[in-house]
Amino acid sequence: MKIAIDSYSYHRYFGEVYPDQQDPGVRWRLADFLRRARELGVGGVSLETCFLESLDEDYLSQVKALLDEQGFDRALAWGHPDGLEAGRSEAAWRDLNALIPKVRRSGATVLRIVASSLRFLHEPHEPQIRAVVKMLRESVRIAAGCGVVLAIENHLDYTSAEILRILEEVGSDSLKVNFDTGNALRMLEDPAKAARCLAPHIAATHIKDVDVCRGVPPDAWYFFSSVAAGTGLVDMAGVVRALAEGGYEGLLAVESDHHKDGRDEDRIVAESVAYLKGLLRPAA
Repeated sequence: MKIAIDSYSYHRYFGEVYPDQQDPGVRWRLADFLRRARELGVGGVSLETCFLESLDEDYLSQVKALLDEQGFDRALAWGHPDGLEAGRSEAAWRDLNALIPKVRRSGATVLRIVASSLRFLHEPHEPQIRAVVKMLRESVRIAAGCGVVLAIENHLDYTSAEILRILEEVGSDSLKVNFDTGNALRMLEDPAKAARCLAPHIAATHIKDVDVCRGVPPDAWYFFSSVAAGTGLVDMAGVVRALAEGGYEGLLAVESDHHKDGRDEDRIVAESVAYLKGLLRPAA
């Protein structure tokens, strides 16, 4: 496993500022994010397509050259904020299918995808799953022909059992999982147990620790907000152990979304990277 950073950790710097957050007053481009990733000494990056300057093949080839030059392993991440909208968005589905043949231009072979989101969590899941499966059966056919693996995220939408069901019904080695540790807890699952359940199918991760926010309604999605890995409620050591025992060899991509008590995201990322390096360091 290699430590990585998902670019969504710096969403404020890329221009996505939540209503209760302060604008940092600066804007990053991809080069700024890669510079910081290099400074933190990680081995890879997960790049949110919503923050890339283009998805044209020529631009993605430039991204590949830049990542190759700096020695980063990489994944692409599609679907922010609502992905396939619980299988209802033909436009999003077409967008995904158009992107798949371009993925390897960036040098990536894994594309994180989003099937749904919190918007649809409290609506009946059965029709959602049927619609998502129908869409993904076509998408994985495209992916298989391109040598790309789609990694569906547990995105505050489905439990690990529901994710497994989607994988089983789609029935393709080109569909795997992007496991988000913080989102598992937000769905009131034990992240370590969920990781153990999904480990044979995981192709990418979001390593996100979270803690309870005082003064935030318990039904708000950010009641569990981001903190540095190893300081929150997620059993990170248990998660990493479950991934290792399940044979996972991909990126441990640090991600932060809503930062607890307005904490600085760069500090959260830096402390998370340091913690994960400690976890992966062989015992003396």
